[in-house]
Amino acid sequence: MCAVNHLMQVSPFMQGDDDGDHKGPGNGTAVITRTKTRLKRPSLYRVLLLNDDYTPMDFVIHVLERFFQKNAEDAMRIMMHVHNHGVGECGIFTYEVAETKVTQVMDFARQYQHPLQCVMEKK
Repeated sequence: MCAVNHLMQVSPFMQGDDDGDHKGPGNGTAVITRTKTRLKRPSLYRVLLLNDDYTPMDFVIHVLERFFQKNAEDAMRIMMHVHNHGVGECGIFTYEVAETKVTQVMDFARQYQHPLQCVMEKK
């Protein structure tokens, strides 16, 4: 997306005398500047779950369904990936959304006394 702002700067020499004479210096000169503002897409962040030896698999599945809106099949697949590879991606979000999800998961895990770790990294 692109927004265009128009700015016209007029030389002070363009202003004529009060008698209407327009033959002074700078007659007919003007500077027109166009400023183009380009919108930049926000950076994206991956939200990751880290494996541990204590958090039950059912709890991880519940977290994926509750906070990342995964269906049972996807939640099971991601949980098994975390279990087998040590880390798994839950989703990709803008910074604010990713940060909120990490905080929600960490608070929820602490509430149930699980050591589950959730982190975010720039994509």
